[in-house]
Amino acid sequence: MAPTAPPLTMPVRLASWDQRFGIHPIFEMNLPEGYLREKLRLAFAKATGTFDSLDLLAIVGRSQIGRLRYTAPDEALDSQVPFQSVDEVLKRRRDGELFDYMMDRFAAYSGIAGVQPKVMIRDEKAAAVLDGYRSQSVQGATHIVKFWDPNEYPHLAANEYFCLLAAEKAGLTVPRRRLSEDASALVVDRFDLRTDGTYMGIEDFCVLNGKGTEKKYEGGYETAIFKRIKEFIPAEAQRAELEKLFILFVLNAVVRNGDAHLKNFALIYDEVDGKARLADVYDIVTTTVYMPKDVMALTLDGTPKWPDLKQLTKLGTLRCGLSPKEVMMIMGRVGTAVSEARIELQAYAKYDPSFKDVASAMAAQWEIGMRHSLEADAR
Repeated sequence: MAPTAPPLTMPVRLASWDQRFGIHPIFEMNLPEGYLREKLRLAFAKATGTFDSLDLLAIVGRSQIGRLRYTAPDEALDSQVPFQSVDEVLKRRRDGELFDYMMDRFAAYSGIAGVQPKVMIRDEKAAAVLDGYRSQSVQGATHIVKFWDPNEYPHLAANEYFCLLAAEKAGLTVPRRRLSEDASALVVDRFDLRTDGTYMGIEDFCVLNGKGTEKKYEGGYETAIFKRIKEFIPAEAQRAELEKLFILFVLNAVVRNGDAHLKNFALIYDEVDGKARLADVYDIVTTTVYMPKDVMALTLDGTPKWPDLKQLTKLGTLRCGLSPKEVMMIMGRVGTAVSEARIELQAYAKYDPSFKDVASAMAAQWEIGMRHSLEADAR
């Protein structure tokens, strides 16, 4: 596969790559959704006369997740993301002003998918460390700042923070993340940013399955994730990557993350003809805190119901090549990780009493998840 190929799924060839409806998944991958998309529509629709996916790509295409950048043929390909101190974001109190300011200033530089409000910023300290390399990418974003609607998803930032902590304790690779002092924002380091200031390639499983964003909840984990990953991972690395993917799947089940859809799994790589691997873990939350009857985003064994130990063992052995003993070791590792993260979750709730109700609900959901998915006699 030529290094100049845009995505893993579109190698260089003489024939055109046609798309019957909409734009190719790789171009749609980082288009904002939800609040951020509406913010940009209101700001630019009058100027463009229309506001479709190509209009949105024209706005945010210069600054987005991964190595690909887009702009009009006659325009310079530089992002020039404004500076914003991460320390300032972490210390600001939630009064509405920070959210409005960040959205107004950084929306047009935030080529990042997801329904919850988020923007990409360039921290001056981080950019200074990379500046010695004189890379064009130093002009790009270094961090992601995620907010939440207190009326719809209270304490979502802290929810994600502690779910990612559990993932880290389970041995998965998780980007550095920090909660603001009032927990109104979660600041995450970009894990696709190299030390020389350039960006790695990232493709989510919507792209890898040739599906648009609107189909991110379609399909089964067995085929759309576990089978698909084998097509892009070198044979000698498949077992290790499948084990990591299995750990992530088990963790999602235990913490009751009902939003583990196709866009929340991704592969990352240095070069398109190089070795791809499972990307760092991101966007894990206990969704059943807000939607008690929530189920999995995709299906397993034809159902979106939360899996029990028998189903997980079948998945681990048949799809990942793990032995029953290895599966049980992973179950123990995930159970220990979630238990340890729960201790820190409850300690933080004492520090921030406003988080107490959500923390208690998360701890209860984690307990239910451990009993249902990790214990042999689960009912």
